[in-house]
Amino acid sequence: MSDIRDVVLAFVDDVLNQGHIDATDRYFWDDVVEQVPFPGQGAGIDGLKAVLRGMRAAFPDMHWRIDEQLVEGDRVLTRFEWTGTHRGDFLGVPATGRPVRVWGMVIDRVDRGRIRQTRLLMDTLGMMVQLGVVPPPGQ
Repeated sequence: MSDIRDVVLAFVDDVLNQGHIDATDRYFWDDVVEQVPFPGQGAGIDGLKAVLRGMRAAFPDMHWRIDEQLVEGDRVLTRFEWTGTHRGDFLGVPATGRPVRVWGMVIDRVDRGRIRQTRLLMDTLGMMVQLGVVPPPGQ
């Protein structure tokens, strides 16, 4: 991968969109640090894979789109949107059958072709509103 943004692009295509969770090892170091972990997320690559498996089980048709990337030094900021249909438990919420469209950003620090640190910022509140778990603002 000639450009550090290519690491993120390849991960999104291979793992997130095609569902090859075990391929996560190609894109992340074993001791990857998630600076904003999901509730209950374990450490390192195994914790990340567990979250990804949970997301894929909850949203089997999950699809991620990259809207923008910025690079500074060894860091890549990626602005994304993902869509999916809620078919299984996610963050304690049983399947609703509802579609979601979730925006977010992730800052990845790439070291020798793999991600060493990551910080995912995602509109979880908006997702919970779409799932019907939280009332829309003003209601």
